[in-house]
Amino acid sequence: MKDYLIRGTDELGRIRVLVATSTNMVEKARQKHNTSPTATAALGRSLTAGVLMGAMMKNEKDVLTIKIAGDGPAGNIYIVAKNNGIVKGYISNPGADLPSRSDGKLDVGGLVGKNGNITTMMDLGLKEPYIGQSNLVTGEIAEDLANYYMYSEQQPSAVSLGVLVDKDISVRAAGGYIIQLLPGISDEEIDKVEKSLSKIKPVSTMIDEGMTPEEVLREILGDFNIKILDKISIDFQCDCSRNKIEKVLMSLGKKELNDIIEEDEKAEVVCHFCNTKYQFNKEELINLIVDI
Repeated sequence: MKDYLIRGTDELGRIRVLVATSTNMVEKARQKHNTSPTATAALGRSLTAGVLMGAMMKNEKDVLTIKIAGDGPAGNIYIVAKNNGIVKGYISNPGADLPSRSDGKLDVGGLVGKNGNITTMMDLGLKEPYIGQSNLVTGEIAEDLANYYMYSEQQPSAVSLGVLVDKDISVRAAGGYIIQLLPGISDEEIDKVEKSLSKIKPVSTMIDEGMTPEEVLREILGDFNIKILDKISIDFQCDCSRNKIEKVLMSLGKKELNDIIEEDEKAEVVCHFCNTKYQFNKEELINLIVDI
C-alpha cells in the first residue's frame, strides 16, 4: 500500500480529521538512521505526526519544526515538515533501546522520557515564527501531542500514532490520525466521538490488517458525514545538497576553514536528517575560502 494521508471535515465544519498510513515512510527513515526497534517506533510516530500536522498549514512555503526533548535515552527528536506531505527527521540516539513493557509493547515512553517538553515552530513567512510549547505527559508522543494541542493551542484533539515493528526489525505497519473538535460541536456529538474512539483497535493494527486511511476514517467516524477534502502522498525526503553544505562550511569563516586545512587537509560533513556524507578535499576547501 502506498503511503498517503487524507484530510476531511464534517458537513457543518465541527470536526477536522486527518488520517495517514506511513509504513513505507517510517521504514525508509529506519534504514537511513539504522534505528533500534524502540527508536524506530519513537521516530516513526514523530514523523507521522509531522506529516499530519504539516498538512494543516496553508501554504507551500510554510515549514513546521517539532522538537521532542525528554529525559530518556533517546535524546531529542527533531522533525521538519511541509504541507505537501514531505517530512524529514532524526533521533539523537538512534541505537538506544529498552526492553519491551510488561504488555509486550515497545517502551517508547521510557525511551523518550516523561520529563521534558514538546516545542513546535511554524514558519509561516511572517517576521517571527509562531512558537508553541507544552510539557511531556507520558513520552508516548500521541498523548503528549494531544496535551500540546489542548494547553498550547486550546484545541481539543484526539491523537493516535502507531508503529508496528516486525521480528526482523523492519517496519510492518505505521500510521496515525488527528481528530480535532471545532467550535459549535454539541456535547452529544463529542460523546459520540469519544464512544467510537474507545471501541476501535490501535491504528497500527488497523493498518496491519490492510485498512486504507479512508477505511480507518470510516471506522472512527462512521456515524458522521465526513467529506474528504484532499489526499496527499507522503514521504521521508531530505533537502540537503552539496551546495547547502558548502554554504554551511563557508559560514564558519576563513580562519576556521584554514585551521581545518592545516589539521586535516579535508572535511567530512554528515547531514543529521538523512546521514548523507559530504567529502571535501584540500583543494575544494581552499576554493571555498576564495569564495568567502
